[in-house]
Amino acid sequence: LISSEFVNLVVGKKLNKKLIDRLKTAILAAKALAADAEQKQFGNELVREWLDTLRDALYTADDLLDRVFTKAQIRSKVRPRLPSFLHLSDRKMVTKIEEVIERIEDLERRKDILGLRVVQTGSSSWRPPPSSSLERGTMYGRDDDQQALMKMLNDNNDHQLSVISIVGMGGVGKTTLAQWLYNNEDLMKGVDLKAWICVSENFDVVETTKNVIKGINAGVCRHDGFDLLQRDLKKSLSGKKFFIVLDDVWSEDNDMWRSFITPFQDGRKGSTVLLTTRKENVGMIVQNYKSYFLNGLSDDYCWTIFADNAFFHKSDGNSELEGIGRKIVKRCDGLPLAAETLGCLLRSKHGVSQWNKILSSEIWEFPITDSKIVP
Repeated sequence: LISSEFVNLVVGKKLNKKLIDRLKTAILAAKALAADAEQKQFGNELVREWLDTLRDALYTADDLLDRVFTKAQIRSKVRPRLPSFLHLSDRKMVTKIEEVIERIEDLERRKDILGLRVVQTGSSSWRPPPSSSLERGTMYGRDDDQQALMKMLNDNNDHQLSVISIVGMGGVGKTTLAQWLYNNEDLMKGVDLKAWICVSENFDVVETTKNVIKGINAGVCRHDGFDLLQRDLKKSLSGKKFFIVLDDVWSEDNDMWRSFITPFQDGRKGSTVLLTTRKENVGMIVQNYKSYFLNGLSDDYCWTIFADNAFFHKSDGNSELEGIGRKIVKRCDGLPLAAETLGCLLRSKHGVSQWNKILSSEIWEFPITDSKIVP
């Protein structure tokens, strides 16, 4: 979750390395306990409630890190020209991080009462699936996309295996849309197994296979060799209807995909692997492959996101400020994450000069399309 680049960017600021290390330790300890809780939640309501609460806390922590990392990258690009309120010394952000650390540590202190123990998960990047109570679950302007994807998924119920890619540039909302599908109760009716796997740029077939096994098997994977892993996964999926999300996939290597997808062929009709990716050709090696291109939002929807996050609607409705804000939003190129990030940066800062500094800053000079900052 935390790269050395990120730590280097925040060292020496109020959001300091000590706080980041504390958050990292809390997350790692929580994940080790979550693996045991996944196994013990069945038949134990207290453990199940604890695990749900922990999932929310972990995803809040992850969301905060994404936001701070984005701000750090913006600051590194426009260091001399950004106003002081954009610096990483943002006290509100520090407070939120301290609060989520306390939430995680408080949950960890309850492990003995619940009979939970630390389970080593090795170097795997497995993480629990996104919960239905995500703070960032609200979507604007995606009704047509939601319905189109629902139809695309339902039309595949006669196929043994379907691979569907949500394709779009970074920050356009692919992951948010995939989360909505993943948590849609109507869509998940009849699904026996589901898992959410974060892949990112480095598509390691062995590690990703391990993560799928962990996702459908309560965080447990007992094998290391690729052949044994594939046999285990094939056995688990055989005759079952599954819904597997591979989030933020970059690799277009057909040989790797052909090796990876082999165990998925024997599931029940209607089984789906859903990808989010910026690359059109990812996952095309299966017979029943479809892609859905996610376009940017309209300026009006981006303005709504920006204004909500900037708390503009709570201001005096300054028409000059709105004019500047709409110019800022227009330069977001329809990317909701860009509108959200800039709205957060300008939160409670309703001075014309402050907004003009963003509008005229160098932030717009580096491309967003292939950035690895946004998912």
